[in-house]
Amino acid sequence: MRTLYFLLPGTTQQFGGGGLWAELKIFNLAQQICHAEIVTYRQRESDHLFLEDCLKQANLDDCIFIVSWGFDVAKLVAKLKHHNVIYHAHSAGYRFRLPSHIPIISVSRNTMGYWGQKSPNSLIYYLPNQIGEEFCHLGKERDIDVLVQVRKSSEYLLKQLVPALQPHCRVELLDGYVEDLAGLFNRAKIYLYDSAEYWAVSGVTEGFGLPPLEALACGCQVFSSVNSALADYLEPGFNCHKIAGYSREYDIQRILGVLNSSNQPNLPDSFFDEYRAEKLEQRLGFILKEINEFFDHRQIKESNIEGLSWWRVRKLFVQRSLTKVQKKLKLLMNAKMPYFFKK
Repeated sequence: MRTLYFLLPGTTQQFGGGGLWAELKIFNLAQQICHAEIVTYRQRESDHLFLEDCLKQANLDDCIFIVSWGFDVAKLVAKLKHHNVIYHAHSAGYRFRLPSHIPIISVSRNTMGYWGQKSPNSLIYYLPNQIGEEFCHLGKERDIDVLVQVRKSSEYLLKQLVPALQPHCRVELLDGYVEDLAGLFNRAKIYLYDSAEYWAVSGVTEGFGLPPLEALACGCQVFSSVNSALADYLEPGFNCHKIAGYSREYDIQRILGVLNSSNQPNLPDSFFDEYRAEKLEQRLGFILKEINEFFDHRQIKESNIEGLSWWRVRKLFVQRSLTKVQKKLKLLMNAKMPYFFKK
């Protein structure tokens, strides 16, 4: 297998966040399958290669560059146009296009569907993000009624729902990095997550939405929005509750109802299997094998399937419209013809 170069702007605190942590987990899985290294491109780091230095190497045909940082992808793809590239797609909606010689590995079915329409001639795969083994139900006493992470939360959640809940139960707000998030989820009875507003303002989609899944794995009852990738695994009424449901009063009624209920169902461990390291490593190994075979094929054969460019879509639209008009005219002419002419 070819060497994998995972391109990241940097790995220090200033680049910290869900996207970086998710990418580092996939990088660790890839290291179990083939040789993989991190390559930074915005800042030099002593522990990692730097992209400009990496591109000076003599033979890069035996390497694959994996790009993932949405806002940088178009620029990186242009820089790497003569090399083997994979796009590891998290959020969707960045408004760039990809040539068909770049395979796409999507972290959600929502993003996979987006690229299935946007790049119908590309190889596209599904590889969900990983949840760590530490996210599990420990069966401990829960002393937090409602847990909320401030980041990505809607104005409604923070300014209306939380203040209305505070007189009735213990609400804890997280506003910063938490060392032991799994431990905190195991202390909470209910976890609230409402990211639809955040992503609407950002102009891109929820790439995966790890926190609600991690909370579920720890035995929390989850009230969440179901925008974009969250709909991959959240089913209101079955494994979660839909937040911001019609009115604040109805949300409060449902949340307090769950808190006061003695019935606290937990999902079976098997529900989380596809997001654990063992299954993901197997899936990633299969995907990388296929992509390596594809890059072998690309060396000897050029693409010959016409894509869906803006011009071609307009052309197909005009052709379809003309065909409809012709059919209607034909029906109209047949309706006005005397019977013996039709015969």
